[in-house]
Amino acid sequence: MAADLDLVVRARRAVVGGVERPVAVAVSDGCIAGVTSYDEPMTAARTVTLEDDEVLIPGLVDTHVHVNEPGRTEWEGFDSATRAAAAGGVTTIIDMPLNSIPPTVTVEALRTKQEAARGQVLVDVGFWGGAVPGHLGDLEALHDAGVFGFKCFLLDSGVAEFPPLSAEGLEAAMSAVSRLTSLLLVHAEDGRLVRDAAAGSSYAGFLGSRPAESEHAAIGLVIDTASRTGCRAHVVHLSAAGALPSLRAARASGVDISVETCPHYLTLAAEEVPDGATQFKCCPPIREISNQELLWSAMISGDIDFVVTDHSPSTADLKVSDFAAAWGGISSLQIGLAAVWTAARPRGISLVDVVRWMATAPAARVGLPRKGRIEVGADADLAVLAPEESFVVDVSRLHHKNQVSAYAGRTLQGVVRRTFLAGREVDDEPRGRLLARGAVS
Repeated sequence: MAADLDLVVRARRAVVGGVERPVAVAVSDGCIAGVTSYDEPMTAARTVTLEDDEVLIPGLVDTHVHVNEPGRTEWEGFDSATRAAAAGGVTTIIDMPLNSIPPTVTVEALRTKQEAARGQVLVDVGFWGGAVPGHLGDLEALHDAGVFGFKCFLLDSGVAEFPPLSAEGLEAAMSAVSRLTSLLLVHAEDGRLVRDAAAGSSYAGFLGSRPAESEHAAIGLVIDTASRTGCRAHVVHLSAAGALPSLRAARASGVDISVETCPHYLTLAAEEVPDGATQFKCCPPIREISNQELLWSAMISGDIDFVVTDHSPSTADLKVSDFAAAWGGISSLQIGLAAVWTAARPRGISLVDVVRWMATAPAARVGLPRKGRIEVGADADLAVLAPEESFVVDVSRLHHKNQVSAYAGRTLQGVVRRTFLAGREVDDEPRGRLLARGAVS
């Protein structure tokens, strides 16, 4: 190994190549130059030796984050979001095209968002484009400008500037995305089966207004349309486990469709949500414990591809106690890893699996082959996790801009002690890069 290495990290426990083993990781010019035995002699400008209770993992890749800057920066901005990401071991985020103003539905809007992010980000940031009525003609230009794919809704998104697609609009969008060999992300709830929640503090009432059947029907439409158009499709934030047999059958028949779920669906349950506790409100909703267990079974079987946070913050004043009126979204960017690991561990699920779900698989699906893995040639994005250490979620210690969390007061396991981006330990200096499809470092 060359003597001009920038960094060597020695770990008696590391998640590498789908197993946990001792390694020494050599870093040069921001990339992993070698993965060798723990005791391999190497000279570097800096050597970091992990403690016996620490595990080296690749930096997580969260492909579902709402940053909201510009336009709603008071909800979350690039500085606060990427600071929270780094604290949670996340080294790459892909920003959703809403709820910023303007939404990312034109190249001009993309440039506006990139300029807002420039010089602020502590981790690497990429961008999704939006597929909305009136702007399907902008998809090709956005694709050429480097977005990683496109996001659409099949019902009201919650913000007027990002309207949903009809069934005909979905067909047109999928046809266009297929021609571009891009990826279409779909918020799959059928608005015809969703009713307005009755005003009040009842969580049961809110849950009943967004039945599992709305996801089943919408996912059926996505499958049928993807099958006809040949579009690569992705179902975001699956909450209804009953849709999984349809997805499994579609994939078996050759439809290129993937699916994600989120920490809150795997760790929180409807039976535990107090009335008026709108910090738990999200769409689709957190469902019952029996449904949650089916989601875990699907994670283990591979029927769900990966886990991302759908970090969707708002100001605290929008989380009123009325479930009909409150903003729907859960903030968990900083604690997603701990939440999932806390629930996975007693189920006998290994850290290797969690890393695959939260780093390797999302990176692979969105076209980031140098992210989410510890191997020669990959970006030297790393996190140091103490998997046995626990903490109580104190919202005042989260870097999210607004101190609202469905996890407040919960004891979680797994503390991220250090995060490295391109071989440099993340500190207060914004060294993150703005990523573009096909032109990433």
